[in-house]
Amino acid sequence: METKVTKMMMSPMKMNRGSEKDEEENDKRAEEEDKKKEEVGEEEGSQQEKGRLMLADGLAEKGPKPLSFVAGQRVSNGLPSTTPQSPTETTGTPGAGSQDTASGSGGGGAGGTNAVPAGGSRTLVVQQMSLERPRETWSKKMDFLLSVIGYAVDLGNVWRFPYICYQNGGGAFLLPYMLMAVFGGVPLFYMELALGQFHRSGCISIWKHICPIFKGIGFAICIIALYIAFYYNTIMAWSLYYLLSCFRPTLPWASCSNSWNTANCKVYTYTDRNVSWSNSSTSPAEEFYTRQVLQVHLSPGLHQLGSVSWQLALCLLFIFTIVYFSIWKGVKTSGKVVWVTATFPYLVLLVLLVRGCTLPGAWRGVVFYLQPDWQKLLSTTVWVDAAAQIFFSLGPGFGVLLAFASYNPFHNNCYKDALLTSSVNCLTSFLSGFVIFTVLGYMAEMRQQDVSAVAKDAGPSLLFIIYAEAIANMPASTFFAVIFFLMLIMLGLDSTFAGLEGVITAMIDEFPQLLAKRRKLFVFGLVCVCYLGALSTLTYGGAYVVKLFEEYATGPAVITVVLLEVIAVFWFYGTDRFCRDVQLMLGIYPGWFWRVCWVAICPCFLLFIIISFLAFPPEVRLFDYQYPAWTNVLGYCIGVSSFICVPTYMVYYLLRAKGSFKQRLLKSITPVPSSEGHRDYIVTNAV
Repeated sequence: METKVTKMMMSPMKMNRGSEKDEEENDKRAEEEDKKKEEVGEEEGSQQEKGRLMLADGLAEKGPKPLSFVAGQRVSNGLPSTTPQSPTETTGTPGAGSQDTASGSGGGGAGGTNAVPAGGSRTLVVQQMSLERPRETWSKKMDFLLSVIGYAVDLGNVWRFPYICYQNGGGAFLLPYMLMAVFGGVPLFYMELALGQFHRSGCISIWKHICPIFKGIGFAICIIALYIAFYYNTIMAWSLYYLLSCFRPTLPWASCSNSWNTANCKVYTYTDRNVSWSNSSTSPAEEFYTRQVLQVHLSPGLHQLGSVSWQLALCLLFIFTIVYFSIWKGVKTSGKVVWVTATFPYLVLLVLLVRGCTLPGAWRGVVFYLQPDWQKLLSTTVWVDAAAQIFFSLGPGFGVLLAFASYNPFHNNCYKDALLTSSVNCLTSFLSGFVIFTVLGYMAEMRQQDVSAVAKDAGPSLLFIIYAEAIANMPASTFFAVIFFLMLIMLGLDSTFAGLEGVITAMIDEFPQLLAKRRKLFVFGLVCVCYLGALSTLTYGGAYVVKLFEEYATGPAVITVVLLEVIAVFWFYGTDRFCRDVQLMLGIYPGWFWRVCWVAICPCFLLFIIISFLAFPPEVRLFDYQYPAWTNVLGYCIGVSSFICVPTYMVYYLLRAKGSFKQRLLKSITPVPSSEGHRDYIVTNAV
């Protein structure tokens, strides 16, 4: 039986053999067949799908080929899938309506013709277009890159890396740091970007496409993200308090004549060398931080936190207001905000670096920062610190990279993105070291002390005490103070945007019917929960709570979660399957280096950090307060509270599934095929 396509492709001589009446009857018969096909198509469309038909040449004899294309890109025969063509459009006169189709075909006739071999068949490619709401995408590629860079480059890059570097051998520390980055951090970073981009899902729903029984990992990640939001934004509230305090005739931490100062307060300036410094002496910057901003002297410890500071509560409320209106509409809005919040810190860092290099004694700080102590490399602690630093600096395992990458086009080159953003992150940490230690050298010169004595404080104290004091002694101190604390706020905002977006994406993807159309309301509720959870960090003893969360709530839990994530992806889902997914997206199959890192080196890298933490638990101390033993138990309980989601969900899944235990277990590790656009093609043969 001949189709309309075959009839219209016949030569003119054959078409003229019949009478005009025969031609009219044939045309009517063909039109009736077309109407029947259209009716069938409408019935299929009522079943949640609509078809878009495209005819392709050159595959008649070989039959359908395996598909290696995605929606919006190219089909296997070379047709652009973005050019919809109905059967009517492709069955016109040769050289007219069908010429565009043939010109894009990789296997059609030469010169843009659309000839069909005699007796051959044509391949019919059907693209099924889902009627579901299309997934949001980044407005520009740069929005994505700046968001990832803003997430990876946070407050820890400014204070933690310089401190860890000088503490562990200076320039010698760069060797283990780079090794851990190349063999551990960057492969994990690349893995999460590829997973999120391929499956286009958040950290919860993605697991049904990888290994369903590990879905508890997603819930654990969300709880960890909430814990981070409870304390991380408080540091930005401190920065905002400092920023508002800058708008006074003189900086309040530049003198000892304030109501919060004690008799031990001593002012040091570079021109005044007559002030003697003792172990009991305190700087005005230290007293402003501890007695005015934190007010820790009003709390005896974690057992009695005291009242909430209303000043800090208002500052935190302002911070969360900015966060809400930056993420309430999705990555379309947050992608625009990061153009400011992710780029401004680099401008400030360069200004501060130039200013720091011109200070007296700056060279002492640089020498102390980079002078290698190769003996340190024999210590296990150095390697543990390097592994932990690169891991928390790049930030895999927090659900953010999965969420951000899920809004990318399917063929986006996430491999180059991973290398670019991770390199920028590491270089930023290295640059921050010069910014900090040029100032520390200046402080050591001013106090006539060693740099090690000046740089003894780690964490936020390094910024809010030492660096703030150095700024107060500079010319144009108010200007440098304003841009410095603005930089800290913007560094923190980027990470907060990313952390909450990871939770929002995960929950909306998991419960789309409930939350997809109520995003603004859900984001508002999430921000309110984070604000209420942060109230304990705004008390007089809130700094002790921040330290407890920082040491226990995130570190061990998220490393354990990422270890399970690597095992689930490369030992259950399969390295070959993951690599084929990457090849489908990027057109390249990951090399042996990446496969070895994913299968063996990364699990050992993470296990090494976990065992070191358990074998040598950190001694938690803040200012003069030594954390009691019961706080260690409390800290481990907080950490386990998120990780417990993983085994709990495993038990729940096995109990809920049907069939024998073997059938349940097999189902629990069998991935569900993704239904995204890159799987919405069917290839069949048309006679």
